[in-house]
Amino acid sequence: MKTLLITSALAASALAANGQSIKYPTAPKDATVDEYFGVKVADPFRPLEDDTCAATAAWVEAEHQVTNAYLAKVPQRAKYLKRLKQVVNYEKVYTPFEKNGKWYVYKNNGMQNQAVLYQMDALGGAQRVFLDPNKLSDDGTVALKDISFSNDGKYFAYVISRSGSDWEEIYVMDVNTGKMLSDHIVWAKFTGVSWYDGGFYYSAYDAPEKGKETSAKNEVQKVYYHKMGTPQSQDVLFYQNPAYPLRFYSVSVNEEETMMFLYETGMDQGINIYVRNLRVPNSQFIQMTGDCSKNYSPVEIIGDKIYMMTNAGAPKYRMMVADINKPGYNDWKELVPESDAVLDNVTFVDGDKMVLTYKKDNCSQAYLYNISGKKIGDIQLPGVGSASFSGKRERKELFYSYTSYTVPSTTYQYDLATGKSTVMSAPKVSFKLSDYTSEMVYYTSKDGTRIPMFLTYKKGMKLNGKNPVLMYGYGGFNITYPPSFSAMRIPFLENGGVYAYVVLRGGGEYGEDWHLAGTKLQKQNVFDDFISAAEWLISNKYTDNQHLAIMGGSNGGLLVGACMTQRPDLYKVCIPEVGVMDMLRYHKFTIGWNWAPDYGTSADSKEMFEYLKAYSPLHALKEGVKYPATMVCTADHDDRVVPAHSFKFAARLQECQAGQAPVLIRIDSKAGHGGGKPLSKVMEETADIYGFIMYTMGMKMK
Repeated sequence: MKTLLITSALAASALAANGQSIKYPTAPKDATVDEYFGVKVADPFRPLEDDTCAATAAWVEAEHQVTNAYLAKVPQRAKYLKRLKQVVNYEKVYTPFEKNGKWYVYKNNGMQNQAVLYQMDALGGAQRVFLDPNKLSDDGTVALKDISFSNDGKYFAYVISRSGSDWEEIYVMDVNTGKMLSDHIVWAKFTGVSWYDGGFYYSAYDAPEKGKETSAKNEVQKVYYHKMGTPQSQDVLFYQNPAYPLRFYSVSVNEEETMMFLYETGMDQGINIYVRNLRVPNSQFIQMTGDCSKNYSPVEIIGDKIYMMTNAGAPKYRMMVADINKPGYNDWKELVPESDAVLDNVTFVDGDKMVLTYKKDNCSQAYLYNISGKKIGDIQLPGVGSASFSGKRERKELFYSYTSYTVPSTTYQYDLATGKSTVMSAPKVSFKLSDYTSEMVYYTSKDGTRIPMFLTYKKGMKLNGKNPVLMYGYGGFNITYPPSFSAMRIPFLENGGVYAYVVLRGGGEYGEDWHLAGTKLQKQNVFDDFISAAEWLISNKYTDNQHLAIMGGSNGGLLVGACMTQRPDLYKVCIPEVGVMDMLRYHKFTIGWNWAPDYGTSADSKEMFEYLKAYSPLHALKEGVKYPATMVCTADHDDRVVPAHSFKFAARLQECQAGQAPVLIRIDSKAGHGGGKPLSKVMEETADIYGFIMYTMGMKMK
């Protein structure tokens, strides 16, 4: 009762008339001071790291009431949500795939929280529901993360997460009867299901301390083998490496069950792979690779040959072939050399063919090769956008999905004999796609690097210097965000908004060199690229600093936090979502240690500590500065980037804000880092964010 009274008192005085002058809740503080290489750093909001204590809970509830009260006075919010429910409501059909003689396809009728998996006896045949994730929970907060069919076709395993958490559970059903089996795995994390000899392998951690499920540091990942029909308590510990507790381990077995791979990651930018010949009794793992700064990925196994995709010796990736009898990297043979574009994916099909997909300026190009590495020809795609291929070496059918900023995901079947693509399923939307256009422009970053940026807007837009622009970026971990369509942006574009996506260094759009140019002591390059994009948009009359918003999530949340603290004068609105905001302590929570290859840590060296502290959003905030209107977004079950990052940053920003622009924090419930979030929650969050942006910029909504 005491906590409730405190919360009510805080909330009652939180919001002044018209939402223009806000009295923020007082966050719990203490006198914590950390020392790094002789330098003392205060961390007064340390109590907010404990999301189980009453004081933090009271502050969270008070902030929740402040944010809701403010957003309730935003007319664009309700209008945006209403329009979203119209433009999102179209059927979405995904790429079909075959398994053990049956065909499967995911489909969403338009407003379902999660896509449903359907089964067919033949391609294009009658569909019956095979698994409906929407029935796993009443509110859609149980998400399907992965699926796996046993190699003999008897079993179907699926991996779920609850409320957006990274913690995963595995369930198994009988394929023929649809009956749920007793096999159930808990406390799995970052796992797949790899079948072998009447059971499967999975990766898990020890159960965390009660109350610390979403914040405790995860150490010593273990690989277990589960025999079907037995309880998890009888699962066999197959592999662990306590000498290196901050590494990930997983196992995979090919469909023929002739080879087993052990993967080790978390120690650098890449991976180590070990292989075991299952055809040889009592065989042991043999190390294939030794340079953990490089990436290696087995894509197909034919007899004794292992077809690999790697950036070893090729920053933009190449295809190589290993032999199980001499699997070490030094004995691999090059199959397809490195290109001027980045090799993105390889799909084997029709016995002796493979499709190689490349990224050129972050857009897809596709080519057909034979398995000897000879190019057969180009695959003509529908336009400049993104394509993802699907096929099997044992079958002739080849499919791909295609999308761009102005084209919703469409599924095609590709005829290998004629080279023609046929539409299998195309969405029927309730708005005019022809009203919009997308262009790619180039600009020069601070150090002279040429950076691409995609701009999407309604045709006929005039460069009057006052167009509302939402700029989005990521720039890290070798991750790419190729062009894709989102109906969530349509109401913003309909009302004159411009969506800008910036291809920042730190990502993988131009290969490993591009990635490394935005890591560790070069991380500032990423922020400079983003800031330079904003300056280019202003100088080229797309917008001005009163109509420019920036947004990003996770590492992109860090991007927004760093850019708004370095150049608060440049933006009208800032939306850091689930961001890494405390660069001195990020590695101390859950799996934050895994980001060290990109960021470095405050414990590495004095130079690294000083570099991190200089751009760390939490530590870069200064009192007396007029910061842009900001809505920090996080979620109560985010165990990837724990909410403490956003809590501390929001509390400090509210304390430092010298201007009248609002500083809100939106804390979603029964949600996590974003993966698997139900459509209903996505729409509510989108309406809140875009409503806040449009209201702050003075945008009218039809």
